[in-house]
Amino acid sequence: MEKFDAQILSRIHADANRREQEVLSERATPSIAGLRRRPEPKAETDYRPAFSLDVDRVLHSRAYSRYIDKTQVFYLIQNDHITHRVLHVQLVSKIGRTIGRFLGLNEDLIEAVALGHDIGHTPFGHDGERILSEICSKHGLGTFQHNLQSVQFLEKVERKGTGWNLCLQTLDGILCHDGEVHNQELEPVPSKTFETFDREVSAKQADPQMPLFPMTLEGCVVRMADTISYVGRDLEDAIRLNMIRRTEIPKEVVRLLGETNGTIVYNLVTDVILNSRQKGNVSFSPEISDCLKRLKNFNLERIYLNPKIKTELDRIRTLFEVLFERYLSDIETDNRDSVIFRRFLSDMSEAYTASHRKEEIVRDFIAGMTDQYFLRQCPEHLRPHPRPC
Repeated sequence: MEKFDAQILSRIHADANRREQEVLSERATPSIAGLRRRPEPKAETDYRPAFSLDVDRVLHSRAYSRYIDKTQVFYLIQNDHITHRVLHVQLVSKIGRTIGRFLGLNEDLIEAVALGHDIGHTPFGHDGERILSEICSKHGLGTFQHNLQSVQFLEKVERKGTGWNLCLQTLDGILCHDGEVHNQELEPVPSKTFETFDREVSAKQADPQMPLFPMTLEGCVVRMADTISYVGRDLEDAIRLNMIRRTEIPKEVVRLLGETNGTIVYNLVTDVILNSRQKGNVSFSPEISDCLKRLKNFNLERIYLNPKIKTELDRIRTLFEVLFERYLSDIETDNRDSVIFRRFLSDMSEAYTASHRKEEIVRDFIAGMTDQYFLRQCPEHLRPHPRPC
């Protein structure tokens, strides 16, 4: 096959950078600022801007393909219209890029952070995360946090342990994406380095309550978009499952934001755009921020803590414990017939196996499972079964 003309590709790349300079706000993160841990082979990056390349790498990661069967909020329910993790990240990306477009920010960076931000989520959503965290703490690994695990997958597990070599700005946005924390405004913390990033990862591992803030406005937008994408969508899912009635939504929320996901998203996005133009931060207006916090508290009480969605929680906890101990024993006894060797470690790089304890390897394997793959590994008589709804 005839090689591509390197000079032409270089000119295409330069043209793309010039277009960014013409279109993007001075507050945006230009693609030429993308910083990677390792130098890239020139042929691979001749014309794709740095953050566009990151988007491609996230999309082609094995972990991204497993979003398709990962719980967002509701699990073990036979209903094809309930939100799964794959739809959530796409909604975050779309909402984030909409906000970014009107603020003159880098949409490629927003998309890369949005699509990668939840790659570290366990099977069975936040319940699975809490269970795996308890097990990891018991085994001396500290807490399990899905944002840290997203970084772990993308930097140290993917591509057989060599990672994707994503830009610092992308990884930082993923690390700092916490959409559960409520902020009226977010101001970026610029001038981070990979040394800063690694320190933040270690500090967050030691103290899960430590606040983190993105280094770019694009990262701030994704964090806001994460909240906007789930708060109304989770409400619609709960209504669809007859857990709550639309008439029960607080009246102040309905007055300011509306009572459907569409109007809630529109009003929140519009408020962010209007309150963030010509500023060095991304923010809601005080009134809308207070209203959003009220809606989040309503969802917490009526949806996320509702015992109706946790009827199989004890059984799921038992299964996490069973699988963790089984795979740990398989590694200790060098059981090469085990699925952890056949499907995870068989061609993993020596760099990964040499730098990870056996407990960390088990953590990575289980965290990467889809809901259904997890259940298929469990003894059949212990498996919970999805209920029609």
